[in-house]
Amino acid sequence: MRRVPPSCNRCGMAEVHQLIIQYGIEEARRQAVTKHERQVVEAAYQVLSEDAERIGYTYSGFALTSLPHKPQQDLLWKREGHNLTMLIESGRDRSGSPLGVPYGSYARFILLFLQSEAIRTQSREVELGRSMRVWLGSMGLSIGGKTYKQVNEQARRISGCSLTFFADRAGAQIKSRGGFVKTEITMTDVLNEHQPALWQDRVVLDEDFYRALREHPVPVSDTALRAIGPRSLVIDIYIWLAYRLHALKRDVEVSWLSLHTQFGAEVERLRGFRKYFIECLTLAIAAYPDARVEVTERGLILRPSRPAIAKVS
Repeated sequence: MRRVPPSCNRCGMAEVHQLIIQYGIEEARRQAVTKHERQVVEAAYQVLSEDAERIGYTYSGFALTSLPHKPQQDLLWKREGHNLTMLIESGRDRSGSPLGVPYGSYARFILLFLQSEAIRTQSREVELGRSMRVWLGSMGLSIGGKTYKQVNEQARRISGCSLTFFADRAGAQIKSRGGFVKTEITMTDVLNEHQPALWQDRVVLDEDFYRALREHPVPVSDTALRAIGPRSLVIDIYIWLAYRLHALKRDVEVSWLSLHTQFGAEVERLRGFRKYFIECLTLAIAAYPDARVEVTERGLILRPSRPAIAKVS
């Protein structure tokens, strides 16, 4: 059998789902040569192996803008997407010292949990405790030691920051200013496998943020997020594809410059961004089997696709 070429224009090993279905996971693993290809195979297999998916949710604004991937020196983070601008400003602690802007995969997973629970319960008040620890653990984040400190740090940054969205609608600019949460996400100092909770009982989402989330939710797959793991750019690309592909009526071309503007704030050179983006895109598509995306010299061609949530329990 001929090996699927890693340079194929549907993002490298793009036929991995068909390969697994037709020939089995062991053959797919045998054909995966590089570390990246092995990651793609395992992500695709994990998604295909689930009989039913648990649905998560995120605000559509995060499909067009995103948090930083790395710690920032600046206390203000600005990102622009299609007709949307997001500003995140660092909060301060009791002494007046800046907390910093939330960043990375841990911040994204905390926010995904909060948003998903708010939509499921139809309430701004989200219960934390053991449920958040279990959910983060299912995403591959074992809460202990170094990870405990990193998650706690991102929770503090999320709790303290202010959030502003500017949207252009019908020729007018709409501004929404608030935060992610009204009450702080705090963790205990107890690290014990038998400890029932690491967080306080509940947290309340900011009213404006909750309203925007309810009006514009994007369904995502917990299974896909688990397959992606703590890879922040892959998470962003997956959410972007989940938001855009199923709503398309025709093929749409997105230039490398546009992609760099949206996703490449921390990669200065377009050439370096393109290579890294394609690797991350391949993993995102492995977690979204029905995504129809083609890589070209000019950018991407997005084609109308089935929704990211194909199997609902």
